[in-house]
Amino acid sequence: MHRLTTVFTLTAAAFAQQPQRTCESLTALSLPNTTIESAAVQEAAGNVPSFCRVTAVTTHPPAGDRVKIFVGLPLTGWNGRFQGVGGGGFSGGSANGVTGPVRQGYAAGSTDTGHEGGSGSFALDSTGHLNWLLIRDNAYLGIHEMTVTAKALIEAFYGTPARHAYFNGCSTGGRQGLSEAQRYPTDYDGILSGAPAINWTRLHVEQMWGTVVMLAANNPVPQCKFAAAQAAAVAACDGNDGVKDGVIENPRACTFDPKALVGTSTSCGDFTEADANVIRKIWEGPRRQDGSFLWYGLQRGADFTGLSSTGGTPLVPRPNPITLEWWRYFLNQNPQWDYLNLTPPSYEQYWQQSVEEFSAVLATDNPDLAAFRDHGGKLVLWHGWSDQLIYPEGTIDYYQRVQKQMGGADNTANFARLFLAPGVGHCGGGPGPTPEGQFDAVVKWVEQGKAPDTLNAVGRANGATRTRPLCPFPLVAKYTGTGSTDDAANFTCAAQ
Repeated sequence: MHRLTTVFTLTAAAFAQQPQRTCESLTALSLPNTTIESAAVQEAAGNVPSFCRVTAVTTHPPAGDRVKIFVGLPLTGWNGRFQGVGGGGFSGGSANGVTGPVRQGYAAGSTDTGHEGGSGSFALDSTGHLNWLLIRDNAYLGIHEMTVTAKALIEAFYGTPARHAYFNGCSTGGRQGLSEAQRYPTDYDGILSGAPAINWTRLHVEQMWGTVVMLAANNPVPQCKFAAAQAAAVAACDGNDGVKDGVIENPRACTFDPKALVGTSTSCGDFTEADANVIRKIWEGPRRQDGSFLWYGLQRGADFTGLSSTGGTPLVPRPNPITLEWWRYFLNQNPQWDYLNLTPPSYEQYWQQSVEEFSAVLATDNPDLAAFRDHGGKLVLWHGWSDQLIYPEGTIDYYQRVQKQMGGADNTANFARLFLAPGVGHCGGGPGPTPEGQFDAVVKWVEQGKAPDTLNAVGRANGATRTRPLCPFPLVAKYTGTGSTDDAANFTCAAQ
């Protein structure tokens, strides 16, 4: 493994390409429907070397929209590659997104996808109606325009196109990467998609589920009771994999029922049957009034407070701010809409509206990746099992549909693999070891043909380090029975 890493590093250095023109001269570059607003050298700061920072604006006449594009071009040591960088929430990305890749020798691009900041208010025009062009800019057009513009700037600056193009994103960024693979399959050679918001039009309605359950039961659950249920689930299922480490390795196999807590004492009161019912429904996930399935729920062992927070006096549910903006600006087109009036019947209606009205533009759940595969593209998906914002079962659902569409598990594994990280929250954090080096794994897959059989995961706490292998779905890491349980070498990938 060490020898492969060394070869990889030397190969990258061998292709270093120097600029063929000044940074400032890029302002004269003529690109379709695009204005180069500025191009100037940004001086070195900290561990980021000096680089050419370009800001461009693309529009779609005659609409008058403005997709701002940020590109960073290394002045020395360019590795011949381009890296597109994703955003988060309603933010398409930012100017700061290019600095990390530039530090690593990449030419890099990011974009605001047509609006500044992270608010969902861009969805409404000045008359209070849906602004479909800005919605499309944010959904998929902005990232594509950034990619096209960045590639043109790279070729103009270095006198040669990028050898390979990669996309790197988590959450909204993960969704953006999949949008590229599905809509513009030749834009990128390799994509890293973490905790992807694939099922955007479902997950933003699902994220209000805990609020609806508590309102219907007239029982907003205090945070300490949610924490007690989370801890009890971990205690009940932690050892299912033969290792007691405070992490549920396979939450699908955990069936802990919160009724076991009824009558126990907490710092915010005794645990009641009503509390248990709320928690059970949140774990179960959204259901129609007739009990039929709508979407997946929170995994046992994950933090409730991401989407099922409560607070205030008297105690009331408090939805996630991004979730609330989806409901206000997109579904209701009313910034003052009050979620406290939600009922199970109206929730079901909103679910249908979200899926029917917005999926064609915002969902990135098309399983047909044939064009991306045929282009030679490689895709690595990863998701934390304890993600408190975007539940991992939605990613599993998508990946299994890709497998079915693309000719089965083996055929899919030739170009796309999914890795699940036990105990890891949204894009990182949590008690489980967090993936490291997964972007480099994509690059090696593209350039060396070496598919990742595992991803490395590392946890650091209280001066101790714990490593684990992350296995390609549906395999899980199992302890061999000998050696330290904090060492990845003592685990092997096996069937669940």
